[in-house]
Amino acid sequence: MAVALSCTEPKVVIQAVQFTGNETTKEFVLARELTFKPGDTIVTESLEAQLEESRKRIYNLRLFHHINYSYTCTDGQVIVTYTVQERVHLYPIPVFDIADRNFNAWLEKKDLRRLDYGIVLTRKNFRGRNEDIRLRLQHGFNRRLELSYRVPYLGGSRNWGYEVGIADYRSHTISYNILNNRQYFYEQEEGMPINRTSAAAAIVHRQSVQRQSALRLAYLHEETSDTIVTLNRDYFNTGLSHRNSIRLDLTHVINQRNTFAYPLTGSYFDVGIGHAFFLNDTGTGFTTARAKYVNYSQLSEKFYYTVGAEVQARLGSNFAVTDNVALGYRSLVRGYELYVVGGQHYGLFKQGLSREMLNIKGIHLNFIKNPKLNKVPLALYLNAFTDAGYTIDEVYDAHNPLTNKLLVGGGIGLHVVTFYDIVLRGEYTANREGNRGLYLNMGYPF
Repeated sequence: MAVALSCTEPKVVIQAVQFTGNETTKEFVLARELTFKPGDTIVTESLEAQLEESRKRIYNLRLFHHINYSYTCTDGQVIVTYTVQERVHLYPIPVFDIADRNFNAWLEKKDLRRLDYGIVLTRKNFRGRNEDIRLRLQHGFNRRLELSYRVPYLGGSRNWGYEVGIADYRSHTISYNILNNRQYFYEQEEGMPINRTSAAAAIVHRQSVQRQSALRLAYLHEETSDTIVTLNRDYFNTGLSHRNSIRLDLTHVINQRNTFAYPLTGSYFDVGIGHAFFLNDTGTGFTTARAKYVNYSQLSEKFYYTVGAEVQARLGSNFAVTDNVALGYRSLVRGYELYVVGGQHYGLFKQGLSREMLNIKGIHLNFIKNPKLNKVPLALYLNAFTDAGYTIDEVYDAHNPLTNKLLVGGGIGLHVVTFYDIVLRGEYTANREGNRGLYLNMGYPF
């Protein structure tokens, strides 16, 4: 929302920019997202557009519930004021999660033991500099210990930052093979059949919240029980029960979506290339290149259209089963949630038409006194969609009929967008194989 005293001059000069409501956040964090600075001359016709673009950038820092701006214009001199309401930046999040790829894969097993529990303690906006500290303590079927620290601004220009993290993962079960595009699990009564320990660091070049590049280096140690080698020698494809690797990845992201949690307009592009180096002859190296582009557009007052594509190419030889990842995890064709479609290369296409059904800016919870917590936004979107994907598998395709085949799914869903960027999705989907079902997920689908 903007409050303004209109300018009559054809050009104006930004005299000053003020920020209010940022009790914790340093002013430079907000100021570096602006498309202008004090002293700039701006064509009056484009002033509102620049003020709104800067408002979106600040909002997408995900540090504030809402942001408004106002400005005064006197004799061609403009004073701009941005008013923000900060989110709670220190909060524990209880972990009560399923131990599978998605809810429907967990529901199919009907095993209540496959649950995880614990706590995630996050300190966002540490020191008021948009830094993050995150600690995850998870027990249950899958056990995790994760600690990470992100610093987005270093040096005078504040265009460089870094990230560091360590993690340890152990589980009572391991997916040791993929046959007929279904996971085969081995469960160990005592001990853990899989352990992954990693340490990672990244250097990040950050032009703005919308444009970032990163160079990441990670060390990964993986170890399984000896039984896995007996069940499937191809799990690591070496006959060994362990391997050590160094992963080097370079990524670039251009994120021009109006909001990152549930975008309705704008575009998203990311591209990356990485290589896995295996140490002490514990594996064969491979290179992975990927790219993704999505466009979001508003068709009318309440209708929105999304269309995008994603591709991956993995180059190497002697691929292990655990590295033969394509569709079914982070990326998938909706309607195939119960399947894993491995491969070295894949292409994915998605499109969706959404109709806004409800958009409440804030439901007041009178029993909560904290103004950062007592106003809950709620939006509902009815969404119709179609997905298509194709994987190329030159190694394990003989026993997996969905590889090297066009996959098509479509359906209708209800998306719920609410507090602290939470997106809940219930989607009824049918696929080309004749499977139908209701699938429950979280997060924006593409």
